[in-house]
Amino acid sequence: MIRKRVGLVVQVLAAGPGISKVAVIVEGRRELAVNYNDLTGPVSQGDLVLLNTTALHLGLGTGGVHFVYHNFSRPLPPFQEGGHIMKMRYAPGQLKVLSCEEEAAGYREQLEAFGGLQGMPVLIGELHSMLAPAAAVIKYYQPRCRLVYLMTDGAALPLAFSRTVAELKEKGLIQTTITCGHAFGGDLEAVNVYSGLAAARQIAGADLVIITMGPGNVGTGTRLGFSGMEVGEHVNRVYALGGIPVVIPRLSWAERRRRHRGISHHTLTALKIAALAPACLPLPAALPPGRLKLLLARLSREGLLRRHRWQLCPVPPLERILESFGLEQPTTMGRSFREDPDFFLAAGAAGLAALKLTHLYRREGEWHGGKIKGNAAGIRRPVPGTDHQCPAGPGPHPGGEGRFPRSSGTPGRRGHPGPGRGGEGGLTAAIPASHRPGNLGDPGGEAGAR
Repeated sequence: MIRKRVGLVVQVLAAGPGISKVAVIVEGRRELAVNYNDLTGPVSQGDLVLLNTTALHLGLGTGGVHFVYHNFSRPLPPFQEGGHIMKMRYAPGQLKVLSCEEEAAGYREQLEAFGGLQGMPVLIGELHSMLAPAAAVIKYYQPRCRLVYLMTDGAALPLAFSRTVAELKEKGLIQTTITCGHAFGGDLEAVNVYSGLAAARQIAGADLVIITMGPGNVGTGTRLGFSGMEVGEHVNRVYALGGIPVVIPRLSWAERRRRHRGISHHTLTALKIAALAPACLPLPAALPPGRLKLLLARLSREGLLRRHRWQLCPVPPLERILESFGLEQPTTMGRSFREDPDFFLAAGAAGLAALKLTHLYRREGEWHGGKIKGNAAGIRRPVPGTDHQCPAGPGPHPGGEGRFPRSSGTPGRRGHPGPGRGGEGGLTAAIPASHRPGNLGDPGGEAGAR
């Protein structure tokens, strides 16, 4: 059910590509509303508008603003021809888009030639707030990396709602945006994640893709009822298409909710239940030994060290990197970088781990001991630190041809990380001496915690 009320626009607070934020008087109060210019037309001070007030009336964080449903003061926006794919289908707000798979889009030949991701890394995040730190780190160390953002329909559907994406596009940190499923508003529209990944490879020429949902994820406090379960499904999709899935773990020691403290149950559940294929799971090496021990113990209890390849990754100077691009300081769940640093550092470290897997490193030089050897003229800065990772091994999903048909032109899966042989068996060797179990102190504590 939609709760609708009539309001009066008293001020246009901000206007960006496809979106305006306005102050409205509704039910005797001044409140914030969002107008999507491409859906309901432009809006100005003095306009009488019909508002969807449902989420704010319920006090929800997800969708927690008013939305302009109709503008009584302006003529209906003109209908733009072209495109036959409907999003938000069979709902009052359904809209048509020109999807990249349609003949009229002009990309059919490129998409038909898609032979798989061919070892391209795909960075997978649960929360939209992981996007900016990961993208900034990638572009800081390799400006030449063609970075594509694939937004799913797990949360906000209009891309225009994200200030983060608008800022990253404006500053050149993201080259192309793709919206898939019922999400809309990207540079390219796609029917699903699979065709979105094909478009990223074939049309956008991606070196690396980041997949997250838009702002406003859903959680219910139950084991399975949260939108972040799609993380595990993305692992399967990337693996099936011959790519390397790299998962950003959701870490926090500022969380008061026990299920999200340390490593979130969302990450654990998605990787344990939904992910049927192996993924890279980078962990920031800068974690205090006590915290790292707790994380690895939890991953071991859930059996995830055997199913996925975890690695300790150097942590880039994230605050300095964000400042160098002039980016707005990110927040997650209302917390800033200073209040919840490990959440953002995990995203930055995962971005660095994914960057090292791109063809830019495999072709231009060999990664060794924190320096790039070989033809590295295109790399602006040397990448910090050394990885510590579990030894490569066949695990339950051996490398080789993968599941994408050889008839489609997919080469062998050389370079897919796979899970480590034996998982926990390689645990000690993969941890630097200062972080090894013998130096961690009380297993129930957080030695050295910040």
